[in-house]
Formats: sequence, C-alpha cells, structure tokens
Amino acid sequence: MFAVLPTLRKVIAPLARPRGAVAALPFFALAACDPGTMPGPIGGTGAPAPDGEVQVALLVPDGSGDRSDEVLARSLENAARMAMADLSGVDVDLRVYETAGQSGRAADAARRAVDEGADVILGPTFSSSASRVREAVGDSGVTMLSFSNNAEIAGGNLFVLGPTFSNTAQRLAEYAAGEGRGRIMIVHERNDSGEQGRRAIERAASASGASIAAVESFSFSQQGVVDALPRIADTARGGGVDSIFFTADTAGALPLLAELLPENRVSGEDFQFIGLTRWDIPRSTLELSGVQGGWFALPDPAMTQRFEARYRSRYGEDPHTIAGLAYDGMAAIGALVERGERLSADAFTVGSGFSGVNGPFRLLRDGTNERALAVAEIRDEEVSIIDPAPRRFTGPGL
Repeated sequence: MFAVLPTLRKVIAPLARPRGAVAALPFFALAACDPGTMPGPIGGTGAPAPDGEVQVALLVPDGSGDRSDEVLARSLENAARMAMADLSGVDVDLRVYETAGQSGRAADAARRAVDEGADVILGPTFSSSASRVREAVGDSGVTMLSFSNNAEIAGGNLFVLGPTFSNTAQRLAEYAAGEGRGRIMIVHERNDSGEQGRRAIERAASASGASIAAVESFSFSQQGVVDALPRIADTARGGGVDSIFFTADTAGALPLLAELLPENRVSGEDFQFIGLTRWDIPRSTLELSGVQGGWFALPDPAMTQRFEARYRSRYGEDPHTIAGLAYDGMAAIGALVERGERLSADAFTVGSGFSGVNGPFRLLRDGTNERALAVAEIRDEEVSIIDPAPRRFTGPGL
C-alpha cells in the first residue's frame, strides 16, 4: 500500500518516539528575540536577592558518545552564553555539568551542583532525567528549569520550559471556536503522548467555548493507523464534526493520516484539520496534499529567524531546535536577579511573564508554562500566519 505514496515516503519515519522527555519535541521550533527587547520580566516583585555572583548549573546531555547528544549539549550551552552576554548588570557564574543523557548521571550532577552552591539549575533535557533530578535535590529548595515539555513531571520547584500540549491546544481551540470550527473530533494514538494530547484538547475545548463532538484512537503502528481509518472516517462523516484535531506528529502517524484519510472521503475540504504538533518540521511535510489548509501553532517566525541568524553569526552553525529554551531560562534568571528578586519558584511565576526568544512566556504555578503562539495555515506548501502571536499576556498566570 505505501509503495504508491512516493511523496509520503519522504517524510514518514518509523512509528517510534525519541527517548526521554523530548518525545514530543518535534512539535516546536524556537523563536528568537530582538536583543534590544531582552531580557526582563514584564512585571512582578519579590524579596531582595543575595548580593554578588549568581551561580547557575547547566545540565546538558554531553558525555554519552552520541553525536546528536553532543550537538544538543553544545547548542544549549551556546544559547545560554548568548543570553548571558545580553544581560545587563548581572554577574553569572555558569557551570556546565554533563549528564550523558542518563537520569542517574543527571541526578548525580544536580547533587554535585547544589553541593557546590548552585542558586538555580537550568536543565536537564529529558523528562526521566528531570524527574530524577527533582527526587535528588527537590528538598534543597533550588529552582529547576528543565528543557522538557512534559507537563506530567512539572510541579513544586521544577518547571518545564518546553511548549506544552495544553498551551498549544488552548491556542488552537480558542481560534477554532472563534472561526466557527469549534465542534472538534479528536484523533489520537493509543500511547502516553497521545493520551496526554487528548486530555489537553479536551481541557482546552471546555475552557474555550469549543466542544468535543467525537474521539477516535488508533494503535501506534502503521497497521494500527490503516486498521483505524474506516472507523475514523465513519465517525467524522457521521455528522456534528467540523474540525479534526490530530495529536500525532510528523515523525509518527501524521503523514499517514493526512494522506490516507482523503482516500476515505475525509479531507480538508470538508473538515478543518488541526495539529497539536508542528506540521512544518521537517519542511518536506508541507508537500503532502493532505495537510494543505491545515492549522497548527508555532512561535513568531520572524523572531525565530532573528535568533537563528544571531546564533549562526556567533557560532558558525545552526542552533538545535530547542536551543532557545536555554536562552529563555537564562534570560528569566537574569531578569529576576536584575530586579533584586530571589530565585525561588514563586519568583519565577510573575504573572506578566518574561520576554524570550520565543516571544513572551510565563511560568505557571503548576510548573508548566504559557507561551505566545501564532496560528498558521499551510497554503500551497508554504506556512502562512493567519493569527499572529500576541505581544503580551492578559490576565493572571495561574
């Protein structure tokens, strides 16, 4: 069957997730900041911070011997140092600790960092490692800003900096409801990521005035997708549905669904396709006929391009997809110190947020985050912004 889909073969990957917390990371790329606007919280107060140098422990997945881990580690450190260079009047002692991408090594590194006087921990990347770090040093009171986007591990003094399913689902559900496309059918894979995505969409629909008209799922395999297609199509065509919200990403089932559903008389001409993940990574996904007219959310592309240009100019290579998270974390740290605030978990939850390379973002009391996202539509194999990312937050961060 798949031999007749030559375009699809260019984007399809084995239906398997990358290890650890970054399982869902393909759905976001990092935006950039105008150095003239960084850093700084947009508001908030706190108790005076200790005088002198601030010690930041950066946990990176170097030391594993894996080339991809080395590239990621270098990119995170480079981005953190870029943020340090943009700070004004803040003295930062950045100490880099290798974790080899292993949870045990990450926990050991965090303990050593705290023993050596770390005021805050930036990282690690994978959710399993972040959970072990919290177990190891959570009682120390040191705030941890993980690069994970897994909301399931957040809470206490552990924050996740990566864009979350809840944040993305809320942005898209609100937009769909406003455009008269709020009767949503969820299509999700039967695994942890898919279940988390389903719950995020359900919560977002409830909070945005949209409604869940139907829910369908599939086993996380190529055959699982094929077997589920008739059932998914029958449910969609059964009435009461005007949007289909997919949790799958481009490294998994999304290409199959987008290309094969139209063969089952379910296409973007009759339903609004919406993606919980980034549909422009890799770029070849944009060539799929099934995603034309589809919506997804992303940070301000102009800011992304500015950050990438600055990074390339400084380091002679492209930044890793999640490098901007290290910049954002360092920028938030510096902003609080500059304002004389302690680096406590409460201080990081300033309601009006921070300016980051992704645009405005704020850390929430449950350990997750809210990021300003634009809504994009795929038109003629290109990304078109149909609702720009907001420039600031309104209302309290909860």
